[in-house]
Amino acid sequence: MLLEIHPKNPDLRKIRQTVEALLKGETIVYPTDTVYGLGCDMNQKAGIDKMCQIKKVDPDKALFTLVCNNISQIAEFTAPIDNETFRWMKRLLPGPFTFILKPGNHLPKALKNRKQTIGVRIPDNQIVSAIIDLLGRPLLSSSLKSEDDFLEYITDPTEIYDIYGNQVGLVIDGGMGGLEPSTIIDCTGDNPEILRQGKGIVSY
Repeated sequence: MLLEIHPKNPDLRKIRQTVEALLKGETIVYPTDTVYGLGCDMNQKAGIDKMCQIKKVDPDKALFTLVCNNISQIAEFTAPIDNETFRWMKRLLPGPFTFILKPGNHLPKALKNRKQTIGVRIPDNQIVSAIIDLLGRPLLSSSLKSEDDFLEYITDPTEIYDIYGNQVGLVIDGGMGGLEPSTIIDCTGDNPEILRQGKGIVSY
């Protein structure tokens, strides 16, 4: 299903329809403040398995991201956040950044990778914020990449639907997506380190 949702004024009925799909173990394609993402309910193993199948990755080696609504929600699933990392996150989020942190005890075992890290995001996007708010917990997510050799990401949701419509529960049309992914900042070492420069620019 291709579901059109207004990016600035999301229809609650459509948000509820999206959450119902997530609770049934479906995967969704949704807009962020960067590229379109592939997501599922972090508590639904069926959804996680479908994401792994679509991404063609081994569940034990998958590096998925938790998409949250605020830093407090992030802190529920990570190890204690040190003061410097907290300052970075408070300054840059919501926005086009992914922070790599150490997982906490409340993170489901199925989401713990061999590196013992977890990526977290708070996109500046009202659609995904409304979904997470109604769901009551983070989305498990991954960027949706194109299989085209010349185009890394697909920006048009109708094109995404043509390709993935038969593999996911629904594709949300929240307008054209971007071509730049999030900037990845690793905060598991002594000092924050930018692993990938994306849309987010860090000003020191």
